[in-house]
Amino acid sequence: FDNQIKPTDCERDVWNQVNAVLQDSESILSGLQAYKGAGQEIREAIQNPNDMILQERAWNSVCPLVIRLKKLYGFSLRLERALQSLLESLTCPPYTPTQHLEKEQALAKQFAEILHFTLRFDELKMRIPAIQNDFSYYRRTISRNRINNMNLDIEREVNNEMANRMSLFYAEATPMLKTLSTATTNFVTENKTLPLENTTDVLSTMASVCKVMLETPDYTCRFNSEDTLLFCMRVMVGVIILYDHVHPNGAFNKSSKIDMKGCIKVLKEQPADNVEGLLNALKFTTKHLHDESTPKNIRSMLQ
Repeated sequence: FDNQIKPTDCERDVWNQVNAVLQDSESILSGLQAYKGAGQEIREAIQNPNDMILQERAWNSVCPLVIRLKKLYGFSLRLERALQSLLESLTCPPYTPTQHLEKEQALAKQFAEILHFTLRFDELKMRIPAIQNDFSYYRRTISRNRINNMNLDIEREVNNEMANRMSLFYAEATPMLKTLSTATTNFVTENKTLPLENTTDVLSTMASVCKVMLETPDYTCRFNSEDTLLFCMRVMVGVIILYDHVHPNGAFNKSSKIDMKGCIKVLKEQPADNVEGLLNALKFTTKHLHDESTPKNIRSMLQ
């Protein structure tokens, strides 16, 4: 996790395909981080419904933002396809999940990088309420069609069907995690001949590797930077969430192959600022936390 890994010949095709997506991930995060929103312009337009100059100013502020939001949403679709390609490679017979992770370390690292990006994206998105406000204003304005002559060319860029899909995406508290959870669930559903354990064991093995690295000083002292520590924590939480969505009994059940108590404990030992978003992700984006079969001590650790 701390170093760049070169793909082997048998990994190269999938690695290149996924790398083309991951290369854009930093610019996607920068674009999201720089998102300022059009709150002021929208407020003024709503407060002065008859002032066409203010209506036009709000509309012209929102349109470029909607184009940017479409780009972010489009990236989630690319990420979904990349994840499914990696799952196909890391779960196919005849190898066990552990053998796959040992033989295809470059792909395993890319899988981890996708999860790392996903949790960073969602942590940022949670802090930007302007996204949903801007998009709601855009949709209201389009549907009323009051501003007849104003840049309605945008409907060719973001038609009603696209707007509906974007609306569902941004309504999620953690839209990228939701995308990946759905993609992993679909992968399992569509590959009926593939044993479920092939997928869940890859996820639980990665969770165990991250937990052991985080709780073992001999490993953490060898990390090049604190970023590697954060990387391991995000990957661990990401694979737990995917496991919880895909496995019928979830990650919190006593029969789970993930040591949830150990994973939560290792997170709680980190500085609160580093793990608040990750603990919230476990609380709010998992599927089985509140099942009756979840041990009470696990539930209380996340309260």
